Amino acid sequence: MYKFLKKWFGINTDTKLSEEEKMKKFLIVGLGNIGDKYTNTRHNVGFKILNHLADIENISFETLKLGDVATLKIKGRTLILLKPSTYMNLSGKALKYWLDKEKIPIENLLIVTDDLNLPFGTLRLKTKGSDGGHNGLKDIQDKLQTTKYNRLRFGISDSFGKGRQVDYVLGDWSDEENSKLKERFEMSSKMIKSFALAGVNNTMNEFNGK
Repeated sequence: MYKFLKKWFGINTDTKLSEEEKMKKFLIVGLGNIGDKYTNTRHNVGFKILNHLADIENISFETLKLGDVATLKIKGRTLILLKPSTYMNLSGKALKYWLDKEKIPIENLLIVTDDLNLPFGTLRLKTKGSDGGHNGLKDIQDKLQTTKYNRLRFGISDSFGKGRQVDYVLGDWSDEENSKLKERFEMSSKMIKSFALAGVNNTMNEFNGK
């Protein structure tokens, strides 16, 4: 039908279809550092949440350019899950590459990150904000040239002494925290899927603070 319209009436349907397809594609970026020594650290919670989502949806990551990538298709939407291999401080490089490669609009981008300014396990979705001193977000802001991008913040609290911030964020979860992570990861996964299916505003209204 589209070919008929295009041939006989000179109607170009390609652009419209392309824009429609773009709006159904999402880039979900979990922040973290590669390497075994970082696997269970607080700073790697973005990786952990994407791993959990991939496990429950029975999909696998493959190592591609600038990161590990998995694709989740759900109810007509395509979610590209990305764990950058650039280390935290250069997260924006991998993000920008995949955003451009897949032609995904910035409003369909979601960053999953740890946050010192929230109590442990608190989940908060925001559409804009400063980097808050987070080096990964700082690089993303620099590469995107804007602070207006969606981020799912996972609270890790600020329970550390003066001068111990680096040790804290790069430290392993406590036993008490570990016992609560699975439930928090399940809620995070629900938020990610809701972001793609119901939109950012509906997701914020339903989940923020839970």
